[in-house]
Amino acid sequence: MTERRPVPGVGVAVVDGQRVLLVEKSIGPFAGKWGVPGGKVELGETRIQAAHREVREETGLEIEVGDVIWVGESIGPGDPPEWHFTIVDFVATPIGGALQPGDDASDARWVSLDEMVRLPLIPLMEQIVAPLRVRM
Repeated sequence: MTERRPVPGVGVAVVDGQRVLLVEKSIGPFAGKWGVPGGKVELGETRIQAAHREVREETGLEIEVGDVIWVGESIGPGDPPEWHFTIVDFVATPIGGALQPGDDASDARWVSLDEMVRLPLIPLMEQIVAPLRVRM
């Protein structure tokens, strides 16, 4: 029997002025939905390193990672659940690179918080970006 445990993950709310960077997920249970870049922390990688890597892989951008803005979980349906991620989300600012969707993102774009509500968002996105409303 294989032991199954929650998987650590990160998300990154990259902010540029009054805009936040969102990616359209192309694989997994949230394919076609929009959210902040992020993914699993790899073995031997810190959460900060994972944040840099995930943003680079999904958007082509280099970032400066800031504060933690949200900590939570994403637990899939089923018993046992299909997935269980423990997630730490950071705020970050872009410092280089060129915006280009890649890895498991079919699109990437800058949007205002008002524009965001018109996109099909992954679950929990409102909780993740709520702290940004205070900062922006």
